[in-house]
Amino acid sequence: MLKQPRAVWAVAFACVIAFMGIGLVDPILKPIADDLGASPSQVSLLFTSYMAVMGVAMLITGVVSSRIGAKRTLLAGLALIIVFSALAGASDTVGAIVGFRAGWGLGNALFIATALATIVMSASGSVAQSIILFEAALGLGIAAGPIVGGQLGSISWKAPFFGVAVLMTIALVATAFLLPATPPAARKTSIADPFRALRHRGLLTVAVTALFYNMGFFTLLAFAPFPLDMSASQVGWVFFGWGLLLALTSVWLAPVLQRRIGTVPAILAALGFFAADLAFMAVLTDSKLALVIGIVLAGAFLGVNNTLITEAVMGAAPVERPVASAAYSFVRFSGGAVAPWAAARLGEEVNVHAPFWMGTGVVVLAMVVLLVGRRSLPGHAARPSATDEAELIAVGDLD
Repeated sequence: MLKQPRAVWAVAFACVIAFMGIGLVDPILKPIADDLGASPSQVSLLFTSYMAVMGVAMLITGVVSSRIGAKRTLLAGLALIIVFSALAGASDTVGAIVGFRAGWGLGNALFIATALATIVMSASGSVAQSIILFEAALGLGIAAGPIVGGQLGSISWKAPFFGVAVLMTIALVATAFLLPATPPAARKTSIADPFRALRHRGLLTVAVTALFYNMGFFTLLAFAPFPLDMSASQVGWVFFGWGLLLALTSVWLAPVLQRRIGTVPAILAALGFFAADLAFMAVLTDSKLALVIGIVLAGAFLGVNNTLITEAVMGAAPVERPVASAAYSFVRFSGGAVAPWAAARLGEEVNVHAPFWMGTGVVVLAMVVLLVGRRSLPGHAARPSATDEAELIAVGDLD
């Protein structure tokens, strides 16, 4: 698996940097708020704008890549990330940073939508090995994001933004020179296809489950740094532990649980433990030790759930896998867009415990939705083929 062409390593490196963008701003949320005199809810919009634009953009990435080809789509996404991350670092107002994070989300969507498809196309070895390589890059990026953001953020909250721009520039140059040209797809997709796919109850069930689950996910990610009240470097280390556990369980533990108890039971178990973990943090929000333990442990439940809820999409509707994934991603990222702002407002208007109680409630709602609609998921206990996984993640599924 490690004997790959240079083009594959170039795209894999870019994947690591792209996935770093998810947790990169976590350690610098409070420093940005302190330096610019902003409230937590204002700073939380850095997540909201990023996730909202990424979700909407997932609807058009297939349209774009099927017309201009994978390589041009990758390069366009990388170029947008470079421009908007640098502009965010050069900004002096929260509003400007929020706007530039939205542009960053568009670039991320275009890049991630075609990254795995490119790796599978260019890699030597089996499709399964290509997926493992991609998932390794995903896990490394998610784990590295907070620690890079924390260490650079200890210098200045602007430094992580400029750091991403530099790293992505290297990735763009490597991709441009090492990746062969790719032609447009034979079949051009329509932006209406994902909306039609949501008419199928199975896909709608998984998508709404993911919407509520992602609200809990991003409540933890966007609000926890405020009650932690630590330095950027310290917050980075805490979320590094979270990301590392997430990466390990998504690659190794999730498949084991799926084989032993089935996809839906394993998802319900992961959601139940995650809800309990958020409730634990809601009760003990005043204890930094409890918050640290709760955040790191959450990574285990999130990793299992991310992988298995993605795989549940496979047989959720009798439509093309890329179309199903685009519809699913659009709905679930809506939760990631709403939750950061809602959690921060609750923290400001009620108390620091309220956001975690909100997270607990929405994750329980996700469990209810899945329980009610589980019979509409035919074959949910079966593990999909490596080819199906490639198709799903290639159209932009971050999980």
